[in-house]
Amino acid sequence: MAVAAYSTWAERKVAAIMQDRIGPNRTWKFGLLQPLADGGKFFFKEDFIPEKAEKFLFFFGPGLVMFISLITGAVIPWGKSLNIGGQSFDLQVANLDVGVLYLMGMVSIGVYGIMIGGWASNNKYSLIGAIRASSQMISYELAMGLSLLAIIMMNSSLDLKVIAESQSGWYGMKWNIFFQPLAFIIFFVAALAECNRHPFDLPECETELVGGFHTEYSAMKLGLYMFGEYVNMFISSALITTLFLGSYNFPGLAWIGENWGENAAGIASILAFLAKTIAVILTFMWIRWTLPRFRYDQLMHLGWKSLIPLALVNLLVTGALVLLNQHYQWI
Repeated sequence: MAVAAYSTWAERKVAAIMQDRIGPNRTWKFGLLQPLADGGKFFFKEDFIPEKAEKFLFFFGPGLVMFISLITGAVIPWGKSLNIGGQSFDLQVANLDVGVLYLMGMVSIGVYGIMIGGWASNNKYSLIGAIRASSQMISYELAMGLSLLAIIMMNSSLDLKVIAESQSGWYGMKWNIFFQPLAFIIFFVAALAECNRHPFDLPECETELVGGFHTEYSAMKLGLYMFGEYVNMFISSALITTLFLGSYNFPGLAWIGENWGENAAGIASILAFLAKTIAVILTFMWIRWTLPRFRYDQLMHLGWKSLIPLALVNLLVTGALVLLNQHYQWI
């Protein structure tokens, strides 16, 4: 939650650097208290509810988005383990055997929060934004799922902990991105679309839809939608790190564990994981302030006519190479 809050501060600072501005600088040093000021502003703004809105669903939509965004982080392994009182604890809330399926299931439910919010507002702009969001997210989930299948085939597991541990070879550099560069590109692009980030932010395209699916929202309900987007970006970046960038593995982690102990290795693994995740988040922000948004037809064509066929070809090639590797034991 703290990382997601300060992602809003980082977003504004990155934008300022790229546009030769200063960015937030009034709330303490470097504007570091800006997220608290923004949160306070949301709490004290007028909580407007449209007269003909479906009131229960109007409240339920932003809550569902925030809830789904937060619980997706439960299966991500944030580090190796820590020894407390002589007992080792995995740095993972829930080590599920089907962690990848859990994540895909939660991502698919997340679209309901946006769709419900847009429909319950009883506003045509909101409804169009919600329809755009749902069709966009469903379309890009297909490409995302197909790129994930390639990783699952390589590791023969749906467990994110197993996938993370499998990248510990080559002195901590046996990362899946070296074996699956195409799957990484497809997954990264699909993650941008799932998070409604540029250049895929058509659901909130202010030039056409005022504010998109959250046009009628104000106060903290609008804050939940905006904060949920940043939580999604953080979780997506953590998932990209887990699946493709070696998770918490890095050269020297095994040496730290052997010479300095389990806790030192655990803390180092957490720092490595967060460093990679922050690097991915900064890439998300860099893209936002660099590329213009697509037209909606271009967005859908990219998903259906480019990413899905590429993901299917990648899956076919991966299956053939996995079978050959089982026979010849190349890796």
